[in-house]
Amino acid sequence: MGDMADRYLEISLVKRGVTGTARLLDDRAPITCEAVWKSLPLSGDVYHAKYARNEVYALFPPFADREPPLENPTVTPIPGDLCYFTFSGAELGTTSYGYDREVRPGTTVVDLALFYERNNLLLNGDVGWVPGIVWGQVVEGLDALADACNDLWRTGAAGETLSFRRA
Repeated sequence: MGDMADRYLEISLVKRGVTGTARLLDDRAPITCEAVWKSLPLSGDVYHAKYARNEVYALFPPFADREPPLENPTVTPIPGDLCYFTFSGAELGTTSYGYDREVRPGTTVVDLALFYERNNLLLNGDVGWVPGIVWGQVVEGLDALADACNDLWRTGAAGETLSFRRA
């Protein structure tokens, strides 16, 4: 699948039985890649974005020794981008976001996201621009993941899990 130094992970929508393969962008986001790699496997309830358009994500408690700096940032993710965001509970703690247990004021939340289609813009009406760290790129299975993400958008995310594990 590439150079021996490349690292890969599997990203899955578990209930829908769909998995893709992503390459970690160690050359562009080494601190973030190392933090995620050390924490794998990770899985959590999946959400579909309200503001960023074609995005699914899961929320996690912080898992890095220290939150990564904003390396390889974007506000316009492309299909297949895996992005890392850090939020305080106060930033996401309003009922309009729809979280019932993961987000509380005074907590820090890590958001690992998959962007599956074009025309994304990380602009939130409450807080403004929300740059993310691009730490991975789906290299296999994006079409199937995109179909499953569109199904999740139409039929609902309840009961679905987004999973990241070493390939």
